[in-house]
Amino acid sequence: MNRNVQQFRQQKDEYMKFSPQSPIPHDERSAFQGLEYYDYNEALALRLPASEFDDKEEIEMQTSTGDLRNYLRWGEINFEVDGKPARLILYYSPAHGHFFLPFMDATSGTETYGAGRYLDPEMVDDGVFEVDFNMAYSPFCAYNPAYSCPIPPAENRLKVPIEAGEKLLESHQA
Repeated sequence: MNRNVQQFRQQKDEYMKFSPQSPIPHDERSAFQGLEYYDYNEALALRLPASEFDDKEEIEMQTSTGDLRNYLRWGEINFEVDGKPARLILYYSPAHGHFFLPFMDATSGTETYGAGRYLDPEMVDDGVFEVDFNMAYSPFCAYNPAYSCPIPPAENRLKVPIEAGEKLLESHQA
């Protein structure tokens, strides 16, 4: 497994169990044994060129609590999953100063959180992004409905399965 992914997962598990800011309800933390993840999938650790949009439209993304968050539709990435084409829109958060990639896929609601997962891709070269789906994570609202989490727009709902990253925590399955 990639060292960065392994370290990310270990740090997240520790945060979820021990941090006062953890979304895991206090009464569930003593039984918390760690998050569940797909095995590392090298085929989904990608470096992809992005097609930057000329007109970066500002959009309001709906959240799980009905709030709206502002993002810029920055560009798009195209890739393949098991030989099938896939396309996702990259968003930029002016409020946080980083790129944001919310998505749903064929595993959403069965193997992964039903309202989607997130990635925080980094630009590693001019217009080239590191998009490692092994780092895909569930938003905090997957563990606690008090959190307000952006819901992936329809344009970021894939028909292909992304079998990488965080899975649905068994104790939080519907």
